[in-house]
Amino acid sequence: MKENRALNVTSEIGRLRTVLLHRPGEEIENLTPDLLDRLLFDDIPYLKVAREEHDAFAQTLRDAGVEVLYLEVLAAEAVATDPKVKQQFISEFIDEAGVESESLKGALTKYFNSFEDKEMIDKMMAGVRKEEIKDYQRESLYDQVNNTYPFVCDPMPNLYFTRDPFATIGHGITLNHMRTETRNRETIFAKYIFGHHPRFKDKEVPFWFNRDESTSIEGGDELILSKETLAVGISQRTDSASVEKLAKRLLNNPDTTFKTVLAFQIPSTRAFMHLDTVFTQVDFDKFTVHPGIVGPLNVFALTKDPKNEGEIITTKEVDTLENILTKYLGREITLIKCGGGDEIIAAREQWNDGSNTLAIAPGEVVVYSRNYVTNGILEKQGIKLHVIPSSELSRGRGGPRCMSMPLVREEL
Repeated sequence: MKENRALNVTSEIGRLRTVLLHRPGEEIENLTPDLLDRLLFDDIPYLKVAREEHDAFAQTLRDAGVEVLYLEVLAAEAVATDPKVKQQFISEFIDEAGVESESLKGALTKYFNSFEDKEMIDKMMAGVRKEEIKDYQRESLYDQVNNTYPFVCDPMPNLYFTRDPFATIGHGITLNHMRTETRNRETIFAKYIFGHHPRFKDKEVPFWFNRDESTSIEGGDELILSKETLAVGISQRTDSASVEKLAKRLLNNPDTTFKTVLAFQIPSTRAFMHLDTVFTQVDFDKFTVHPGIVGPLNVFALTKDPKNEGEIITTKEVDTLENILTKYLGREITLIKCGGGDEIIAAREQWNDGSNTLAIAPGEVVVYSRNYVTNGILEKQGIKLHVIPSSELSRGRGGPRCMSMPLVREEL
């Protein structure tokens, strides 16, 4: 890795050196049954236990020699670099929270400025209830018509899934445009971290995708199979047009090693929300999979057009997942089915992300404790497991990979 680079991820399994997490905060306490659909949750985690489980996850990573950074801390440090940056951040955050009333924008600006930087970030993530803006007079038509909804800024409970708002690819990132307004606000924190935090602002961090694009892409759909091959899911959350934009920028950059982007067309359903919910790499030649993705699949290989500079050639392939991986990784592949392929066990453990593992080194992964059948199969395949508690974290429908964004991995 070049000296002036803060990021380096060219595989899913290279030894993990630095990772970004978000410790669940008061945003979880602001979930109610009526808001679950709006905020993309199926259940309400118990925050106290969720934090204990997340702390165990972070400590497991530290014990394995991984530097653990926190989204909320980096964001606070980024806006602390310059008072003008902080005010710009507050203004942009309020605009993206969907606040229409000018007088309410003014009241929120004053409210956020009443906190120290870290407290302010925590409050933004937690959401702002109407009664917290004590001295605000609701006189405008907008305020009076919208007076029944409890929040002036929605909570952001999905933030502990740091995999999605941006994704590290090589020495750059995709700063993602998320599918829903609910989650698209999450990307503002990464925008300011990479633009203003001392750790990153003077480094070479190219953006392969930006949050102001009109089409969506999410980090759970981006898997780095090798330094030459990137897999991206065309899914419920990621558009095919976004894959093309990403491929053009990544493959035509002379400073990257990537030669192929494989676009996997997967069902647009909650169970197959992202590619990494049904498919993750655990070793050089082993992957955990949902039985429903073994194929045949429609896969599109995007490569540079040798005859037209800057253009991309797209080739459709219809084959099994095993054959596709064997072809592009150049080795025989073993697919380890969630729940051993048993229909009932696979469905139950997949619901709790049995196929979503975080590799911290080749053949060494972090998994949820509750997926004990799949975990036993992984161990029989020679995989070293770091098992973390998962009763509450799993209620958000995301596993260890979903909860982590690698910033630096060793080269294989």
